[in-house]
Amino acid sequence: MEQLSDEEFDAILDEAVESLPAGVTDELDNVALFVEDRPEDGSRTLLGLYHGIPIGERGQSGLEMPDTIFLYRDNLIAFARDRDDLREQLVITIVHEIAHFYGIDDDRLHEIGWG
Repeated sequence: MEQLSDEEFDAILDEAVESLPAGVTDELDNVALFVEDRPEDGSRTLLGLYHGIPIGERGQSGLEMPDTIFLYRDNLIAFARDRDDLREQLVITIVHEIAHFYGIDDDRLHEIGWG
């Protein structure tokens, strides 16, 4: 896929967020979404990453640092065939990373089609 400006990518990301399946973000609390060009380790295959404490493992204090979901712009663009596929890959990646917030592991995500 051709390169996109930051504005074009952001517009497609906004469309993806608006088209997330119903209920996916209902219990999402204290989670920040960031877009970075690529992972710190330079990986070209990682599309997203959840970093935090899954909701079922959290304490009751409410004083935890925000969890984070990173989307890796360059990897997503390189992976996608076109803009429509990029939108779809963004939805899949966001749902996948949010699922980790809910405590769902990669094996289960692959079983249910969100791998």
